[in-house]
Amino acid sequence: MPEGPELHLASLFVNRMCEGLVFSGAVEKSEVNKNPEVPFCCDAYCIKAQSRGKEVRLTLTPIKNDDDGKRKVSKHHSQQPMDVVFRFGMSGFFRFTSVEDLPKHAHLRFYTNENPRRVLSFVDTRRFGSWHPNGTWQKDRGPCVMFEYESFRENVLSNLSDKAFDKPICEALLNQKYFNGIGNYLRAEILFRLQIPPFTKARTVLEGIELKDKDKKEIKKEITVLEKTDRAGKKGVKVETPDLLSLCHDVPFEVVKLGENGYAPAKGEYSVLQAWMQCYSVDGMNSISDHNGRTIWFKGDPGPMVPKDAKSRKMKWKIQKDDDYTDSKKAKKTRTDSTAIKKPAKKKDNIKVKKESATSKAQSGSKRQKKVTKRVSTEPADETKKLKEQGKRSSKVPPRTGTNKIKGQRVKEVIKTKRNSVTCRKSATKAKPQRKSSGTRRGRSR
Repeated sequence: MPEGPELHLASLFVNRMCEGLVFSGAVEKSEVNKNPEVPFCCDAYCIKAQSRGKEVRLTLTPIKNDDDGKRKVSKHHSQQPMDVVFRFGMSGFFRFTSVEDLPKHAHLRFYTNENPRRVLSFVDTRRFGSWHPNGTWQKDRGPCVMFEYESFRENVLSNLSDKAFDKPICEALLNQKYFNGIGNYLRAEILFRLQIPPFTKARTVLEGIELKDKDKKEIKKEITVLEKTDRAGKKGVKVETPDLLSLCHDVPFEVVKLGENGYAPAKGEYSVLQAWMQCYSVDGMNSISDHNGRTIWFKGDPGPMVPKDAKSRKMKWKIQKDDDYTDSKKAKKTRTDSTAIKKPAKKKDNIKVKKESATSKAQSGSKRQKKVTKRVSTEPADETKKLKEQGKRSSKVPPRTGTNKIKGQRVKEVIKTKRNSVTCRKSATKAKPQRKSSGTRRGRSR
């Protein structure tokens, strides 16, 4: 999204808005965008657009007047036409507004030669789109499914031996080398109408078409839909059912007939396109992501080449008024997985309980410290008196360490008391042998 029909509608929009208008000046590029500058500057030029598959080409043609031959033309002014090829990416489109109403994400601007001036701008909110000055149609892309139908059929049926057709048909339809212009929603609608399982091998689906074409040797451009007989028994018109390649041509034109109401990205309106869809993002349909991660919508059996461990991916349309992608959650299409598991709400409560318990413990700890500090402050500050009294006691009596004191203070008091007791013991042991020696001397003298 956008696909072949949307790019064709964009080219029609440019031709309608720019018809009869003269543009002038240089082509401006926004500073944010990383695409190349468009080196085109002219006093007067016109713009025409053409689409091919998933590409749009703008042709900038200088308008020559009779006065141009008399006056000197500046070197910076372009004298030859220039083609600028656009690829829209996921969200690209054109807008034509006044200079005052220039969109926020207008990354390339073409100004008119009038007063007040108006602007044709290329708007791309996601910046996935690109443009190429002096560009040509991309060589890797095949013929357009809409405007080069005969060469498109020939390109597919003559290259069925290619490895691209070894893949499922739903993935082969997105290969722009053979199906230029087909995208995600178009492949779902085409396969649904033919009741082809999306994960059937592409070659097996297309080989039958090749045999029919050899027998007929003609390609029908117009295909009508079968009219079923009603209950009254009226006869219906018998017409041959369309094949896959013919629907690749017809279904995009159905979208084009919806007009701008079908796809209006500037206004964010897709209600007409949604009403037209029979399979894509429709309630009651199945959805599986293919091997490339793209969601395919279908009904019934997916087919033998379905990916292993494939999960359904439900995607709903969420249309928003503002087209600003930079704001949070403002994509025009958002996906909601049906298999997503909701996180239990109890985890938040548990976290709160843990936080409350931790805070309560911290508060209780701080209260205990306050009590201890209060008890310490009530005791006398002079500790020298206690140390003297403890030193007078005998060494056999254990010193008091104090039950209400801080741990660090207890250790200091114990060390001091031990030193005092050691000094007392030393003095006592020195005095005793003197008494004994004196006694022996007296006995000897006697």
